[in-house]
Amino acid sequence: NKFHFCIDRGGTFTDVHCILPSGEHVVRKLLSEDPAHYPDAPTEGIRRVLEEFNGLDDDDNDNSVVSTKNIGSIRMGTTVATNALLERAGSPLALVITKGFGDLLEIGNQARPNIFDLTCAKPSLLYCEVLEVDERVTLDKYYTTEDSTVEIVKGLTGENVRIGRRPNLDLIRTSLQKLKEEKGIESLAICFMHSYTYAEHEIAVGKIAHEIGFKGQISLSSQVMPMVKMVSRAHTACAAAYLTPKITSYLEGFLAGFDDGLRSSRVPLTFIQSDGGLSPYQKFGGHHAILSGPAGGVVGYAKTTPSLPVIGFDMGGTSTDVSRYASWYEHVFETVTAGILIQTPQLDIQTMANEGGSQWFFQNGMLVVEPKSARVLCVIINQVGCWL
Repeated sequence: NKFHFCIDRGGTFTDVHCILPSGEHVVRKLLSEDPAHYPDAPTEGIRRVLEEFNGLDDDDNDNSVVSTKNIGSIRMGTTVATNALLERAGSPLALVITKGFGDLLEIGNQARPNIFDLTCAKPSLLYCEVLEVDERVTLDKYYTTEDSTVEIVKGLTGENVRIGRRPNLDLIRTSLQKLKEEKGIESLAICFMHSYTYAEHEIAVGKIAHEIGFKGQISLSSQVMPMVKMVSRAHTACAAAYLTPKITSYLEGFLAGFDDGLRSSRVPLTFIQSDGGLSPYQKFGGHHAILSGPAGGVVGYAKTTPSLPVIGFDMGGTSTDVSRYASWYEHVFETVTAGILIQTPQLDIQTMANEGGSQWFFQNGMLVVEPKSARVLCVIINQVGCWL
């Protein structure tokens, strides 16, 4: 006797699938952004289905929020994080890293996917400021001589770690306050050498950042993805800090459209993650959300062809996603998405911005094509079609 919703919130269109109390399946499609008619497309889609099939009482129709008493569950996949990464529309971010490694992510890992391309351009980085911290730990196994003056502790991996230099927390507090007050930075990605096994320095700096009052996301690489390879670990921490505020802002807007049934968890609200699994909304965000929408597509078409090899091609308004299914889900644990090396379990999906519905517009007197939602593409064609 409940309505069960599954929603795909894309960059251009939102699709709402509902299993009615009768067992019938219905689908409705809305523009993802139409501020003249509704503030949030998934909320509006749920409201329309409930109104159409008598899921709202007379008293509920007068409320500014949607009643959840007849809703059994809501599952959602969203490309909010995907499009924010492709369009570089996340939260202003600063990278806090071990002294001497401030340009580490700019240098990268020397991978050259198009080795003979003379015009290749490096993708833009997610952070706009860098703070180098004078701290250092090293692994004891690489030293051949004993030094009784050096502090040695056992790391989480069981390796002995040499504490070469502990961070000056007073100096760090001053530097972080300057970043916040003068640069307007509210999100931080903190990544130190060997923090996957010895995280105390990152934790100490993160605690100071919380005390100062950074309002965005504070991501510690040792918590986001405690793995070796500092480059990919730092990229992943940056992605988490860059995208989580965007996800959090969207979730707050979505929850505001309903009564307390969602916040109290009386009605399960789950989001699909990049690995194809479902996550409670409280734990959903950042680097786990990059392929949320595309992962839902893979899981969906895999159900229709359980034994045949299939190639999935999903061309949306902002991005195109290509994947493969051959009787099992293919996962990767390190991948490059929109030029950012992400170290987290994901379904093997290739995402391209320039093959989706990008926009053509004037910028600084020049024609520019960039990956943006193409919801106004028809308007552009009508206005400039006579030039073509």
